[in-house]
Amino acid sequence: MSTNEPRSAVPDAPDREDHGFKKVLGQLDAIALGFGAMIGFGWVILTGDWLAEAGTMGAVLALVTGGLIMAVVGLVYGELVAAMPYAGGEHNYLLRGMGARWAFVGSWAITGGYITIVAFEAVAVPRTLQYIFPGLSQIPLWTVAGFEVNLTWALVGALTAVVITAINIRGVKHASTVQIFVILFLLIVGLMMLFGAFTRGSVATMEPFFTSGTAGFFLVLVTVPFLFVGFDVIPQVSEEMHLPPKKLGGTIIISVLLAAAWYVMVVLTTSSAMSGADVAAADIAVADAMGTMFSSTAVANLLIAGGLAGILTSWNSLLMGASRLLWALGNSRMVPQWFGRLHPKYATPANALLFVGALSFVAPFFGAEMLGWLVDSGSPSIVIAYALVSVVFVILRRREPGMDRPFRIGGHGHGGTAIGVLSVVLCLALISLYLPGMPAFLSTPAWTIFGLWWLLGLVFLLRIPTGIRPGPDAEHRLVAEVERRRRRG
Repeated sequence: MSTNEPRSAVPDAPDREDHGFKKVLGQLDAIALGFGAMIGFGWVILTGDWLAEAGTMGAVLALVTGGLIMAVVGLVYGELVAAMPYAGGEHNYLLRGMGARWAFVGSWAITGGYITIVAFEAVAVPRTLQYIFPGLSQIPLWTVAGFEVNLTWALVGALTAVVITAINIRGVKHASTVQIFVILFLLIVGLMMLFGAFTRGSVATMEPFFTSGTAGFFLVLVTVPFLFVGFDVIPQVSEEMHLPPKKLGGTIIISVLLAAAWYVMVVLTTSSAMSGADVAAADIAVADAMGTMFSSTAVANLLIAGGLAGILTSWNSLLMGASRLLWALGNSRMVPQWFGRLHPKYATPANALLFVGALSFVAPFFGAEMLGWLVDSGSPSIVIAYALVSVVFVILRRREPGMDRPFRIGGHGHGGTAIGVLSVVLCLALISLYLPGMPAFLSTPAWTIFGLWWLLGLVFLLRIPTGIRPGPDAEHRLVAEVERRRRRG
């Protein structure tokens, strides 16, 4: 069968080989993709703000709370990916449990979140390198929101986009191998931070432990969707993993817990090296803390190199995730079928990769102010997708109790349903933080990016045929109806 044919309609075990993906990833690859996706650049630039807004233990408490929230959502994802290990993750779960249009909404939401973070990483690369090479910005182009965009600065991010996109087109195993080596370097930097904190840090500099009370706590908590997005990349590439389904589900939880531990470690080590006043005055607090602990500018630059490693791992993983989601949308004819084609040699969604790569190529030319806009505009879409997946989890638990669930959470009683309901409640609580008057209410530029993405999505949503009922063969029926209309019209 052609790689672009719709998935078989066999209820619980369609032939995954029909899509043409190569199953070449193992458990280490899966954990590296999930953990690497979450550990981007946010910990480098946001740690100083966390400490200033919430204090050491206030920030730790918010990050632990966020990690627990994401772990609950991760449990839901773990059961679903083990039951339906198909490329596109959420797309498949929502098609089966809620139908075509809801599947589009969820897929479009998480795709938008991924793309904004990929673009964020493209802007973060030159922002990071400029710390090490202050003379990076040359040849002024224009000014965006008060930031002067220079050609050399923008080209660093744009050319990195070309390299990462090319690696991904050549094969998921190539991309995963690069991911593992970059993460190893990142972990070495983490060990140095721990060594510095234990040998040269001080508990006294960690005070004040709490600042701004609950307001500080929530100011850190609202960054959780941005910080932890990426564990859900594992479902996107699940069709390329050579893993038993039960282990596939478990890798998500491992990735979330590792990410939470990393963020807590960064906060504690940074605050052990610098007082609150020094943190507030620092350009990049984490790097300055490393420099202080080792009395070395070179070590501070090494930390920045670790931040660059985080950028590359997150970028690589989320580019994979976004491209597989666009592939799934194209394969089911919700967006142009062009996105649903695989490379004839490398069996990767090359067209989707080129599309996302092109967006990340352009992003640096809008300047560093894009960093905040992209974070803010993508986070609500991510939480919307998490909420929909949690809802469909509960629906499938009730509607299809006999579904094969190799990674069943909460046992065979109502425990799993309770976890699913809790996940829905937690996701809705996170969504509420973005409402007017709440701590994460979006700025005008962020609302503009968010609105434009969903306006484009509305165009595609209205073209999806109505009456496509949810079920194991929903995609098959949707493709058949789209093709029938195409022949008639």
